[in-house]
Amino acid sequence: MSELLTPDICVIGAGVGGLAAAATAVAFGVSVVLVEKAEMGGERLTGAVPLKALLAAAKHVEGLRQASAFGVIAPRPKVNFEKINDHIRGVIAAVAPNDSAERFAGLGVRVIKGTARFKDHRTVTVGDGIEIKARRFVIATGSRPGIPPIPGLADAPYLTSETVFDLSSCPKHLIVIGAGPIGLELAQAFGRLGAAVTVLDPAKPLAGEDPECAAIVLDQLAREGVTVRAGVEILQINRARGKIQVLLRTAEGEEKIDGSHLLIAAGRVPNIEELDLTAAGINRGAGGIVVDKNLKTTNKKVYAVGSVTDGGLDSTHAAIDHAGRVIRNALLRVPAKVKPHEIPRVTYTAPELAYVGWTEAEARQRRVAFRVLRWPYRENDRAQAERQTQGHIKVITTKRGKILGATIVGAEAGELITAWTLAISHGMNIRAFAGLIVPHPTYGEIGKQAALSYFAAKLGSPWLRRVIAALRLFG
Repeated sequence: MSELLTPDICVIGAGVGGLAAAATAVAFGVSVVLVEKAEMGGERLTGAVPLKALLAAAKHVEGLRQASAFGVIAPRPKVNFEKINDHIRGVIAAVAPNDSAERFAGLGVRVIKGTARFKDHRTVTVGDGIEIKARRFVIATGSRPGIPPIPGLADAPYLTSETVFDLSSCPKHLIVIGAGPIGLELAQAFGRLGAAVTVLDPAKPLAGEDPECAAIVLDQLAREGVTVRAGVEILQINRARGKIQVLLRTAEGEEKIDGSHLLIAAGRVPNIEELDLTAAGINRGAGGIVVDKNLKTTNKKVYAVGSVTDGGLDSTHAAIDHAGRVIRNALLRVPAKVKPHEIPRVTYTAPELAYVGWTEAEARQRRVAFRVLRWPYRENDRAQAERQTQGHIKVITTKRGKILGATIVGAEAGELITAWTLAISHGMNIRAFAGLIVPHPTYGEIGKQAALSYFAAKLGSPWLRRVIAALRLFG
């Protein structure tokens, strides 16, 4: 027997964007149906959370190696990879209930297990028995690891940023294809846990980041023994004598690299194949579903959020932001006004690399008059106390001090970038940071010192000196 559902909102996909959309909509008191064919939680539970758990384990191992610098004599750390795997599974288990079907059912969301497919412009079917005619639809099916068309790859065993956490032992030599944030995060983690690691990329490592700041991350990876080979052409993948063999072409000629494991971290592709977008009149681009500034598709009853969109940012917080905006637009007609430059991005290597707003290169491209403010970690008392002196902050302002962007490379950069995100989203002036009272000693003082440097040149101005001289006459 078929069932017809007519909710206010139908959300397709129960990744972080879909869950945020469903929770926000039901909080407004409207009827919500959520459709998911796989596990609730999506990439958050298959990638983001386990990766951070792995990075935490690797951080503790590195901490033991560096303990002697603090006067602590620690034995050489021994890595039990099965226990690390247990740690990762434990973190996932602790987080998963927040994304469960039971929790969302308790919130009032009708959760349906199955594959959603558009039948027409305003109808979605799930399996053979359910039709959904909603006032508005939200596509939040997310993305999955992209697999490049390298000859021989299909016949060789390889890992992705989702399957790598199933390993029960540390690779002897991990070859990583892809020198973006995820590839380098995993490379550093496995390197610290005992693997030899080689990273290969046809392009520039961390290509989308500030080059000066990215160089600090790459230098640290090299210090830890991670080999990063950029500008190489990957010709062939072979499986030989139980090993993975990668054939490269470099400027010097062809070369072979043997490894025990192969990890593909070469970007992501949107999950849209099963939706039948054509039936709903929804256009797609090279990178996903085409949306306008309000995240509406070419079918104005359908929105798309997160990494399923063409050009969408591949981050959990971007998907959550999108979800809140589309629900407010759908229910209250409040413009979504997506502002990508207000969404921060973090690479969770050590040191971390975070930025929001414009980079220095983007400011130059826009041909606006700007200033670059800097302050190094080595001038910070907390950084010296914890021996975390690598890195600096770069703040981009207009000549009048309006904050346009900030890039931080160093310890806790992902935490520190939050304040600058607030500043940019509210159009704040650098004076706000210069006057901020920051606890001492904290890493937060790095940002304040950069802000104070904006006024350093003004302190010695002839005009100010004349004012001081005049006031001196009054005692």
